[in-house]
Amino acid sequence: MKNYLPLLLLLFVVGLPAQDESVNPGINKNFLDPDPKSFVERFEKEGREVYDNRELIVEKLELKPGMSVADVGAGTGLFTRLIAPEVGKDGKVYAVDIARAFVTHTVMSSRARGYKQVEGVVCGEADVKLAENSVDLVFLCDTYHHFEYPLKSMASIHRALKPEGRLVVVDFERIEGVGSEWILGHVRAGKEVFRSEIEASGFQLDEELDLFEQNYFLVFSKKK
Repeated sequence: MKNYLPLLLLLFVVGLPAQDESVNPGINKNFLDPDPKSFVERFEKEGREVYDNRELIVEKLELKPGMSVADVGAGTGLFTRLIAPEVGKDGKVYAVDIARAFVTHTVMSSRARGYKQVEGVVCGEADVKLAENSVDLVFLCDTYHHFEYPLKSMASIHRALKPEGRLVVVDFERIEGVGSEWILGHVRAGKEVFRSEIEASGFQLDEELDLFEQNYFLVFSKKK
């Protein structure tokens, strides 16, 4: 079966280009009008792997003062608020999410901490709504599996990144017989499929960091 995996992945990706239909209908129904407070209790708590390792994740992003970063799928703003002081007052952090309530919460909680470099962006279901060549880094944490139109969303991310820009994807390992029932039911595909979709969108994998048990950490760049 392993010998046929690359071909199967290629056929899968080739079948996606139009992206006229959602690859995972209903995955975002809970985010149409979310209550940020209730999601803070879910997202920002001990025991969630990315929360427990939040400082390590930010360290591995290799942020520098003055950088422009898009936290796509910012949710309650956990990573937006951690990224902001790393890029400094001369940098910019775009808190991007499909839920206006999340974007408002993230901007307000950032302003309360003095992070004026945070700007909110309410994106579309297939477009991150960022200007062309505007960001040095796009960060997706437990977000890619929520893309209903992944190739369209990735095309918009590709446009938004500067020529030397990077894309970091943190998402759940989905392995049959290993992953939890929740992951298997919630995440539509495993790392290899997601990687193939991203590469088909004009990216190349530069590095994979072995940091977690339940999540993976992939670093991509725009193909030359």
